[in-house]
Amino acid sequence: MIQQPSSTAGVLMADISDLPDACLAYVFKFLGPTDRKQCSLVSHRWLEIEGQNRHRLSLNAQSNLITFVPSMFTRFDAVTKLSLKCDRRSLSINDESFVSISIRCVNLVRLKLRSCREITVLGMECFASNCSKLKKISIGSCSFGGNGINAVVQNCRFLEELSIKRLRGDSTEMVRSGVVCSSLKMISLKEMCNGQCFGPLISGSKNLKSFRVSRCSGDWDRILEIVANNAKGLVEMHLERLQVSDFGLELVSGCRNLEVLHLLKTPDCSNLGLVSIAERCSLLRKVHIDGWRTNRIDDLGLISVAKYCPNLQELVLISVSITCASLERLGTNCRKLERLALCGIEMIGDVEISCIAAKFSALRKLCIKSCPVSDHGIMVLAVGCPNLVKVKVRKCKGVSSDGVGLLQASRESLIVSLDAIVIENGYQNGSGCNDIVETNDNVGEVANAGGTSRQSMLLKARLGLVSGRCLFRRWLSFNSGSRNR
Repeated sequence: MIQQPSSTAGVLMADISDLPDACLAYVFKFLGPTDRKQCSLVSHRWLEIEGQNRHRLSLNAQSNLITFVPSMFTRFDAVTKLSLKCDRRSLSINDESFVSISIRCVNLVRLKLRSCREITVLGMECFASNCSKLKKISIGSCSFGGNGINAVVQNCRFLEELSIKRLRGDSTEMVRSGVVCSSLKMISLKEMCNGQCFGPLISGSKNLKSFRVSRCSGDWDRILEIVANNAKGLVEMHLERLQVSDFGLELVSGCRNLEVLHLLKTPDCSNLGLVSIAERCSLLRKVHIDGWRTNRIDDLGLISVAKYCPNLQELVLISVSITCASLERLGTNCRKLERLALCGIEMIGDVEISCIAAKFSALRKLCIKSCPVSDHGIMVLAVGCPNLVKVKVRKCKGVSSDGVGLLQASRESLIVSLDAIVIENGYQNGSGCNDIVETNDNVGEVANAGGTSRQSMLLKARLGLVSGRCLFRRWLSFNSGSRNR
């Protein structure tokens, strides 16, 4: 009885040791970073195989990293995705360390730099010349300015995605198109005071598919004109907290292939700009609008979206004046609309929810946040929206757990989330679930624990309640006995 497990373990270890290197490497690919580190300690062979097949590496890019570069990249000699992040209060790696890494990572295709303020233009030029196969680069809080970006676009002819955030340095240098003009597909600019210096690069990027600008100062209508005139195949446009007018949106409407539009907190945009885009961009699939309570976008603009965009699948409305007039048109004309989010809209009440339940037959996921909806409005969903699978309610004071429980009881297959409580199949479970519709175009999944785990949690809660009652009874009997004595 005692020797059998050890014999089985010996046979198992023998079988694993007979695995070819390629099979062992294939198994490592499905393990997380912690498990891979533990496996690398099993033997010298496993250490070598794990290192040779580690393609993704994230390093703390402090100044002392230079001492570990030779030994580290001798072991991890197949890295293709590298992340270098430094704390803002620490001294980051310099050009010497950066170039030393580039010599050992010539096959790099993805690079992420965060707060590497000691890297200069010279370091970027050497790195880009050594790692010319880069396809994606993300830069945040660095200090090499536009000249450092020019070094990348002049050497990395395969670059497809360029993300820049809080770039510091020379603010007068224009970023030229370089050799990436035919390969660049995505440009993302965030929190920059000199974002307009990317105009020449945008102008030369004829194959641009996605353009995202967030929290960048200055007038952006002229840049949108450059985008519309040159990137005719643009599919995604993300504009957030920008100085953009209806004239700029009218220019964007020239991109007839536009499918995704995010218009967030742009106070100068109104129904006029949204109507011009809806009339000419009939392929729109996802529309996110944050009106910022300016009341410049309302039913008029949304009725145009309903009229001219029949392929709409996802709609997110934040602080937008919307009533049943536009909801009815959206439900009638947009027969593919599956995901809807209504946030911070004072005009969304029980009547509007009833309209959604009656008209949105294809709706699968619904999010309601900070709206004057009551239990009566939520209960209407029990008989409407036949394809509905998930409902999320947040910060709606008129909706109680009792109303959500009645909705769940009437539609057992429906997953309902009320603030921090997820009610599914009759069980309540605390959860920090994601939004049904997120601002980055991804559809969040509501936390869905297995039935067994929910039952075990419920059982533990009941046992805790019973034990608490027993202790309370003992305390009462003890006190009463003391008084009698």
